[in-house]
Amino acid sequence: MIPTRIVLAFLAFAVSPGAHAQGDPDFAKLARSAGQPQIPGLRIVYLTPLGDPAQAPWKNIILHQTEGAPGGAKSLAEGQAKNPSRRGVTIWVETDGTVYWSTPETFVTTHGDGANRNDNKYIDNSKTYRQVIRTNSIGIEFNGNAPDVRVPPTPEQFAVSLILVRFLQERYGVPPERIYAHNWIDYKDARYCEGCELALRARAQGYRPGQGEPIPASGVMTPAGR
Repeated sequence: MIPTRIVLAFLAFAVSPGAHAQGDPDFAKLARSAGQPQIPGLRIVYLTPLGDPAQAPWKNIILHQTEGAPGGAKSLAEGQAKNPSRRGVTIWVETDGTVYWSTPETFVTTHGDGANRNDNKYIDNSKTYRQVIRTNSIGIEFNGNAPDVRVPPTPEQFAVSLILVRFLQERYGVPPERIYAHNWIDYKDARYCEGCELALRARAQGYRPGQGEPIPASGVMTPAGR
């Protein structure tokens, strides 16, 4: 386990203006490139290369947690690559922070069929109900919260998530308000709030692709009761 002080220092760097800063042309160019771009701070294993991001339909990013055993992300991603239409997502993240890009970025996986939450418990669901679905949302699955689903993502996963989400935002032009936790848009498991802390931290970065300034702190969404 990484000491807390080191994790906090890394997170402070990751969200600072100098780390993949808003409007950074080098980061933007790399994030939109084809092939197997390696983003500083990420370790991505591409099971399929990237192409033209303009051909991808993604308007939203959904952050998931899977009840898989630690160490299982690679096999889950490889299974997804062999059978893209199976239940799953485009991107898998292991407990050590390794990212596996499993399917072509234009392929619609089956992670977001529901969008059935309509209670406004976490966010205003009038903008998500039956609207934030698999055909317009790229999914990231953070593996490893088994056997206790209440176990949070690892420090490595939290750190990687901030960079990975910025990469996807820049690649597909996704603003911070279109980053969602699974539990914000779908009913699933009453024992924990799936993806919620990951999405909160990602939104709090205020990253807007192609712009020079972050959103003000007052613009960061905080779910009810927090």
